[in-house]
Amino acid sequence: MHISRCLTIAVTLILPTTHAAAQTFPTQDSVIRRMWDVGIVNSQTEQLAHVLMDRIGPRLAGTPGLAAAQDWLVELYESWGVTARKEQYGTWNGWRAGMLHVDMTAPRVQTLEAELLAWSPASNGMVEGEVVMPPAGLTEQTAREWLETVRGKFVLMSAPQQMCRAPQELQRYARPETVMRLDSLGRATSQEWQARLQSLTPGFQAVQDTVDQAGALGLLSSRWSGGWGVNKIFSTSAESAVGIDLSCEDYGLLYRLVAGGETPTLRVHAQAEDLGEVPQFNVIAELRGNELPDEYVLLGAHLDSWHGATGATDNGTGTITMLEAMRILKETYPQPRRTILIGHWGAEEMGLIGSGSFREDHPEVIEGLQLMFNQDNGTWRFEIIEGQGFLNAGDHFRRWMSVVPTEIAEHITLDFPGPQANRGSDHISFLCGSAGVSIAVTVRRVSPIHLAHQPRHVRQDRVRRLEGKRHARGDAGLHGVGRSRTYEPRKSDTADQPAHRGATRVGGMPVAETNVGSLMRLQICYRRSAF
Repeated sequence: MHISRCLTIAVTLILPTTHAAAQTFPTQDSVIRRMWDVGIVNSQTEQLAHVLMDRIGPRLAGTPGLAAAQDWLVELYESWGVTARKEQYGTWNGWRAGMLHVDMTAPRVQTLEAELLAWSPASNGMVEGEVVMPPAGLTEQTAREWLETVRGKFVLMSAPQQMCRAPQELQRYARPETVMRLDSLGRATSQEWQARLQSLTPGFQAVQDTVDQAGALGLLSSRWSGGWGVNKIFSTSAESAVGIDLSCEDYGLLYRLVAGGETPTLRVHAQAEDLGEVPQFNVIAELRGNELPDEYVLLGAHLDSWHGATGATDNGTGTITMLEAMRILKETYPQPRRTILIGHWGAEEMGLIGSGSFREDHPEVIEGLQLMFNQDNGTWRFEIIEGQGFLNAGDHFRRWMSVVPTEIAEHITLDFPGPQANRGSDHISFLCGSAGVSIAVTVRRVSPIHLAHQPRHVRQDRVRRLEGKRHARGDAGLHGVGRSRTYEPRKSDTADQPAHRGATRVGGMPVAETNVGSLMRLQICYRRSAF
C-alpha cells in the first residue's frame, strides 16, 4: 500500500468525528476505509486515557507509577495479540511521594497551595519553623554568619513575582506604561535576588546544597509558568531539607511578610520514600515485517512524565497515540511489509535517556531504519507541517497529501523547507543516527490558548486538558503514515540539512511565513534509502 494512503486516513482522523461516507476519499483503498472505521468509529482513546492518566497517574522516572504504566502497556499489547517487551537500559533513583500538607500558622492561619518537588526527602512527621530569606547586601563573612541561623527554618529560594496575573491579560487590559513599569520592576527584582543567592555561593544548585547542609527544614521555591495559578514542578537536590514548590500567590505572600518584618511560621507534613536504585525500562511493541523484516518503521513517544500532575499532554497524548496506532495497524494491516516498532521511552524528561539507550543497544534497528515518527505532547488540532530545513521533504508530502480529502487538506499548511526546531525530544536520539540521511518534519498544532497556559510540566497537566476525541484519535491515525505495502524505496537526493530559506508554496497549499505557538511537535526521520 502506498504511504500516501496512510496519510489520508491520518489527517482525516485529526478533524472532528463524522461518518466515513461524508468524507471525499480520492481513493477506494479498502484498508484506509477500514482504518477510518477502527480509528474513528471504534476509537479507544478515551478509555485508554482514563486508565493511563486517571488510574495510573504520574509517571516520574524511578517511581512506581512509571513501572505500573509499563506493565500495563505490555499486558495491553499482549491482549491485542501484539508482541511487546520491557527492555532495561539502566537504573535510576527510586522515589515514592506521599501526602503533603503545608499550613501557615503565623501571623495567621492559612493552608497553602504546595507541591513536593521530585526526589525530596520526607519531613519525618509534622515539623514547624519560621520562614526566612537571604538578606540583601551579604558579604562573604556575613553570608557565613547568616547560614548559621537557618537551622530549623524554611528558606525562600526564588525571586518573587510582581504579580501573578497572566501576562497576556495584563497586556490586553493594562495601560502600556503600567506593563513597562511592571516589566522593569520584575527584571530589577530578579537581578537583586540573584545577587543575594550569589553572595552565598555561585550556582542555584550549589545554593540549594549549601542551605540544605546548613540544616534548613525546607527549601521553598516557586516556578511560575506565567499562567493563572500554573507552576512548573520539577525536582530538588536537597538531601535533608524538604523541597516544596509554592503557588505564585502563596510564595508572594510569604515573601511580603518576611520583607515587611513579620515572622511567618509554617507547619509541614511531607511524606516521601527513597526506594534506592531501581531498574529502568523502555517498552517496545512489534509487528514483524513479512517482506523486509530487517527494515524498520519506528514510532516513538516518551512514557515518563513529571509528577506534579498526571502527564496528560506531556506525554500521555503521545502514549495514547502509539497505542491507537498499533491497535489500528494490528486490526487493519497485521502483516506489514517492513517491521513496525513502537517505542515507549523512559526518562525523556531526564535527558532523552531511554531513547538514546535504545539507539545504542540496537544498531541493527538504526542500520535498517527507514522512517521514524516521534510525538511529544500537546493537544488541539494540527495545522502546519514544517520541513525542518530539508528542501526535498516537501515533494514527498505533496505526493502524500494529494489523496487527502479537500475539506481536510485545505486546513493544512505545508512549510518547506521550514525551520529547524525543538531539539528537546526523543527524535534527536535518531536524527542522523545511521549511515543514511535523515529528514525531520515537524507537524505543529495551532492553539488559541496562550503560550503561558501550555500545560507541560505543570500541576494542571491532567486529562481535562486534552482536546477530546479529535486530538487523540487524530494523533493515532497520523502515525498510520508509517505503514507501506507496495511503494518501492528510491534514493533521496537530500544530502545535507540546508539553512532555513524561507517559506515556499508546496502542492498548491498555503505556506506559513511566521512561526506560531505550538502544543505538539511530530518529528519524522528518513534514511536516504527510504524513497
